[in-house]
Amino acid sequence: MLELYHFAFSTCSQKVRMVLAEKGLDFESHEVDILSGAQHDPAYVKLNPLHVVPTLVDSGTALIESTLINEYLDDAYPSVPMRPDAPAARHAIRLWTKLLDDRVHPAAPIVTFAAGPRALILQQPEDVREAAIAGIPDPEARATRRSVLEHGVHAPEFADALAAMIELIDRADAALARQPWLSGDSFGLADAAVLPYVLRLDHLAMTPLLSAALRPHLSKWYARVCARPSFDTAVARWAPDEMVQMMRGLGQEVWPDVEPLTRTTGK
Repeated sequence: MLELYHFAFSTCSQKVRMVLAEKGLDFESHEVDILSGAQHDPAYVKLNPLHVVPTLVDSGTALIESTLINEYLDDAYPSVPMRPDAPAARHAIRLWTKLLDDRVHPAAPIVTFAAGPRALILQQPEDVREAAIAGIPDPEARATRRSVLEHGVHAPEFADALAAMIELIDRADAALARQPWLSGDSFGLADAAVLPYVLRLDHLAMTPLLSAALRPHLSKWYARVCARPSFDTAVARWAPDEMVQMMRGLGQEVWPDVEPLTRTTGK
């Protein structure tokens, strides 16, 4: 039995759960509440010294880094392949995951915390909030989290982070004009990896950015992904409607401040 340490709304957890679902792989679930700082618990840090989710444990071996976990799953459980055979096509998939790892994923928490759970975190006791921030290993990331929690969408880091996510959906829309899936002819690792960031924009009430009028190919792709059985298994079942509606409500509150920024970048 595979074991997965994850958080329901974590983008990296979502993309690993998508691959597990596409491959029909069951796992024992261990939820790690990253909003309360559970990823900094010493017992968990022994599994994942980066203090992040997810962590996959297979036959006693702990595997970290979601991009590498998904490549591992495709190597270890190849009966449902999620990468093409051609080396050039595999390279194209890795360009997507490199873009996510290098630019988009660092931006996603900034956009998320500024527009979403910031209001809830600020309601926590100060010592709980500060302990969660102090547990972030990287000093730059710690400073950014503190800035975002203090200033929200007016934080100096926010505009560039939003631009990174808009750059992603612009690139995806252009790619999907040429092929049915980001991974090529069929749903694969690139699609599973990009989905959570598109979903995050939707959950934060930035849905106008995903409209058919603005990004038609991405809009159709997103609808097709959401219709896949794996989406229900890996995403929808882990996202209670009341939580999604709460996130959307918080996003709607700041959308008047966010929307002008969307007009200075991308399409």
